[in-house]
Amino acid sequence: MTHIAIIDPQFIDIPDIERSVAGAQITFDIIRPGEDGVRAEPLREADAIVNCRSRHQLPAAVIDTLERAQIVVQAGVGFNHIDVEACARKGIPVCNTPDYGTMEVADHAIALMLSLTRGVTTYNNRLLSRDDSWSTAELPIAPVRRMARQVFGVIGLGRIGTAAALRARAFQMDIVFFDPYVPAGQELALGFRRADSLAALLAEADIVSLHCPLTSETHGLISRDTIAAMKPGAILVNTARGGIVDLDAVEHGLRSGALCAAALDVLPHEPMDRRHPLIAAWSAGEKWLEGRLVLTPHAAFYTPESLADMRRLSMLAAVEFLGTGRLRSCVNLKALQRHGYHLDA
Repeated sequence: MTHIAIIDPQFIDIPDIERSVAGAQITFDIIRPGEDGVRAEPLREADAIVNCRSRHQLPAAVIDTLERAQIVVQAGVGFNHIDVEACARKGIPVCNTPDYGTMEVADHAIALMLSLTRGVTTYNNRLLSRDDSWSTAELPIAPVRRMARQVFGVIGLGRIGTAAALRARAFQMDIVFFDPYVPAGQELALGFRRADSLAALLAEADIVSLHCPLTSETHGLISRDTIAAMKPGAILVNTARGGIVDLDAVEHGLRSGALCAAALDVLPHEPMDRRHPLIAAWSAGEKWLEGRLVLTPHAAFYTPESLADMRRLSMLAAVEFLGTGRLRSCVNLKALQRHGYHLDA
């Protein structure tokens, strides 16, 4: 019998979508790690592992003990929490699921931007308790501005970054991007402008929207120095990975005025650490932050449709490899080849 371990699945009772993909011949081992993290023992009988949440680490200490696993699939895009090199050493391909949630995350990035630039959340919150909110004198909020001709700066022009930029262009915004991995000429096909460096993008972007993966290159990319280099009045939007942004730097930037506003769907620690000074000030409703910080709970990916896509496509990646050896979106292919494993991608 083939066993697929599903770590912390996105269903409560019945793996109906997973069963429809895998068929009756596969057994599911459902693992819900809780606060203790993923242990090796429940995974030792698994022929494939589907990890459903990025907060669950799969380190080398766990990977090295695997006895039967032929593939690890991340039900999502980011995979920085999986030791892909340790997997490659054992000949285990790691696949992610990049072909879900693109529209949702792009929509969410624009929604976060609009929540700040149109004051939606702030006006709503004021009206809950203040009748003077109807006064024109009470309408000015620092991030509120006309969107047309603002510069929308994209860091990371992949699937989601491109989708977000296309949406921003519908607001007559000027699109500039920085991504050293995008082939020359891509900007001509899309009608965007390419910034030659991160510093060049930051110097002119009114909105800085993050859409890059979390890697050793991008960890802490948004720092005090980065924020200091931003255009005065800039707004930061992050729907990518929390570790890309130094939360201390965001607090300093907002307090000092170097950063006009920020909208964050992802944080370095999730669930959020309410002891962090920025989160504490936001939770307390401190006046200096009013209208300048919007937080959402790593929800950019979510719609019922995208969740179904995630479940179906991640299971499909596992089942196809077990059945035919075909890989969908393998993220450690080069590492596998370096260790002498040559698989059909």
